[in-house]
Amino acid sequence: MNTVNDNDNDNDNDNNNGSNGSSNGSSNGHAPGKSPRRRHQRKPGAWNYSQGDDFKAPESWRLFRIMGEFVEATEELEACRPSVAIFGSARQQEGTPEYEQARELAAGLSQSGFNIITGGGPGIMQAANQGALEGDGLSIGLNIALPNEQDPNPYQDIGLNFRYFFVRKVMFVKYSCAFCIFPGGFGTFDELFEAITLIQTGKIAPFPVVLMGQEFWSPVLRFIRETMLTRGLISQQDLDLVYVTDDVQEAINRVRSSWDQKSFQHGRTAV
Repeated sequence: MNTVNDNDNDNDNDNNNGSNGSSNGSSNGHAPGKSPRRRHQRKPGAWNYSQGDDFKAPESWRLFRIMGEFVEATEELEACRPSVAIFGSARQQEGTPEYEQARELAAGLSQSGFNIITGGGPGIMQAANQGALEGDGLSIGLNIALPNEQDPNPYQDIGLNFRYFFVRKVMFVKYSCAFCIFPGGFGTFDELFEAITLIQTGKIAPFPVVLMGQEFWSPVLRFIRETMLTRGLISQQDLDLVYVTDDVQEAINRVRSSWDQKSFQHGRTAV
């Protein structure tokens, strides 16, 4: 039969191709009497199967959770333009100068026709949401589940809950016409440098990035100017991507003039 003939042919080929003349030799250099080892051991019907594959199904479903967050946030925020995002430390207490300034800025922007978006937590975020409620705009919080520092504050007209940082970050950029950034920690710096990177690379149209607090931000800007610029790591025009001030009304005017001049009313598009 064909099976017998195939086996006979295989045996003949093995005998003819043995490098040492032995009937047990192998043309592939494997030890006598041992079958070749495959680089990737697979179970039948599975490509590149490993023991960890049993845990891959939840990863596939994770995509639907991510998609759901995008859909829910888009449906809620699409009608909330124009909005200004305000960032800063979650550790600032009510009554501190930064807290009260953030509250004043949010109230002024809200009275000027802007909605306010924050990370929804305590500190500067709470101050901004609180100030937004004192004006005419919406107070929006994009909350995220964190082990520390992220209990939603009570001053929100719209509160969205996120599981994934990157979805939340997309919403900040997509639905804000300006960033106003108070002193803060790593998360605050993350939002700052992501925004100016997206503007610098042309991934989004330019919008105002206003840094509140000369004393806090001056060392950062000095490093950018004296180290990054002098080493040729950024361009001279990149220094214009941010604007620093201590004056609340100056910040409000900066946002308003940019909104009026650049026709953000029609929605920002990538360059």
